Amino acid sequence: MPAETLEFQVEARQLLQLMIHSVYSNKDVFLRELVSNASDALDKLRLEKLRDDSLDADVSDLHIEIDVDKDARTLTVRDNGIGMSYDEVGQLIGTIANSGTAQFLKELREAKDGANTEGLIGQFGVGFYSGFMVADEVTLVTRRAGETKGTRWTSRGEDTYTLEPVDDAPQGTSVTLHLKPADPENQLHDYTSPWKIREIVKRYSDFITWPIRMVPERGSDTDGDKAPEPETLNSMKALWARSRDEVLDDEYHDLYKHIAHDWRDPLETIRLQAEGTFEFQALLFLPEHAPYDLFTRDFKRGVQLYVKRVFIMDDCEALLPQYLRFVKGVVDAADLSLNVSREILQQDRHIEMMRRRLTKKVLSTVKDLMAKNPDKYATFWREFGTVLKEGLVTDPENRDAILAVSSFASTHHDSEPTTLKSYVERMKDGQEDIYYLTGESRQSIENSPHMEAFRDRGIEVLLLTDPVDEVWADAVGEYEGKKLRSVAKGQIDLDAEEDDEGEGEKEKQTEDFAALLGWMKEQLAEDIKDVRLSSRLTVSPACVVSDTGDLTPALENMYRAMGQEVPDAKRILELNPGHALVKSINQAYQEREDRTALTDSAQLLYDLAVLAEGGRPKDPARFVRLMADRLERAL
Repeated sequence: MPAETLEFQVEARQLLQLMIHSVYSNKDVFLRELVSNASDALDKLRLEKLRDDSLDADVSDLHIEIDVDKDARTLTVRDNGIGMSYDEVGQLIGTIANSGTAQFLKELREAKDGANTEGLIGQFGVGFYSGFMVADEVTLVTRRAGETKGTRWTSRGEDTYTLEPVDDAPQGTSVTLHLKPADPENQLHDYTSPWKIREIVKRYSDFITWPIRMVPERGSDTDGDKAPEPETLNSMKALWARSRDEVLDDEYHDLYKHIAHDWRDPLETIRLQAEGTFEFQALLFLPEHAPYDLFTRDFKRGVQLYVKRVFIMDDCEALLPQYLRFVKGVVDAADLSLNVSREILQQDRHIEMMRRRLTKKVLSTVKDLMAKNPDKYATFWREFGTVLKEGLVTDPENRDAILAVSSFASTHHDSEPTTLKSYVERMKDGQEDIYYLTGESRQSIENSPHMEAFRDRGIEVLLLTDPVDEVWADAVGEYEGKKLRSVAKGQIDLDAEEDDEGEGEKEKQTEDFAALLGWMKEQLAEDIKDVRLSSRLTVSPACVVSDTGDLTPALENMYRAMGQEVPDAKRILELNPGHALVKSINQAYQEREDRTALTDSAQLLYDLAVLAEGGRPKDPARFVRLMADRLERAL
């Protein structure tokens, strides 16, 4: 097969140009990424050999090799791992097959400095492209284990790349960088320098479980009949297997960066050593920032699984629940089979035991942050609170633990969130329920008509703005014996302790408005199931509320968006008997004025109530006509 010259996919071309022409604060990360890719290839080959003993592949000395040539100004990173086929090279390197590519490129363009861009390099498996930061040309030679033909890929990082088969490629992959001239002012070091290679490997890759060997320097004046032995640059020590006193925080941080492809240090490091009938060690990390693809379907969740320090799989989802998908790290089990699959893990009782222990450990760590380091906790909750609250719905076993570390915006304070425990401690005498209201933003909730009576009486209300809040508040139901009640659902009477005079006034209002309420219920029967007087309104003329057991409109829309059939639930229209508009409509009804005009007024009042809570009138054109007519009369 002759050599082919192919064009990069548009996104790949854009990414290449950004990497080549942007200024990075630390170009050393290219070697970290190439070594990381090589390590992954070795892991994959060892697993393939475990699963298929007939695979024609040499696994006797799996390693990574770094070879520099000063005279030719080349640096080669070589491994004898799984390798790639001809088609895989074209698919994996010529394109970026990821649904989040557009967002990735957008963030890369908008990164304000080198520190920000550095952390984006490895996130979509595009670490290979980082070689173009330091090289004018990159050549890749690879042969997939078990195959006889290899592939050569070459590009100068412009619009095209060359792909051709080769007969003499060794098993694995080698990436050769034809280095740019050193330019210290732009952080472009001499990457043919052995001391620089040692420094980068020690800093970023010392914990890699495969030996990283540096071939003796070529292009030097070294004499001697016998070539010196390759130098192993990394310690290959599993950090999680060493005592806490033996490991520096920087070493933990480097391991996190390697696993998470994050340039920042983790927010918190979590160590766990479980002993007894089933032994395992875990080294987990809470990130400082949420990745931008955290809520996408393609987000890779889970931690790395090892068995007796032998790598088994990346992104082991069975070890942590979905709502802890942001946690990164390593779990090393002593008693699992090396030949284990994801399907087997779902059924393994040992995995379930580990999952429970790890989940409780993560939640207890967050609780410790809350008590001992409020600033760290505030960062954690800002970045991951929305995700953690998913567990209130999906993990009843740990619901109390999640509630204990959850905090919510509240009318008690403009900026600082509150816990449910603090809310309960501040409850007014005689208050039996914890009140909350959901909405799109704090501002829209605070301006809601449903809040008026609570604001006037100084009763605290939780302001819940995340979509998941619609679900968990119903699922949880209560906290420490106090019911969670939406101020937009059911009948709420904040005047339960009224004196006889107040009760008498309420009864008189009910009598005065009874006929109007019955008539409006008939006129609006297509939209509502009842009309009643409200005790929650003090300023607005009307509001719509859901019945106690009904879904809110937002929750109905959420279920429909997920493809679930939800029956339309009619709501309740509440009128403010003290409002001038409501009084006028009642007076007009009692004086038997034009019923057509009254019907229009009733519809307008209902539409205004729907608008006030952020909804949309069923017939916007009619609403506009009615409103224009009323404005014309007023003028």
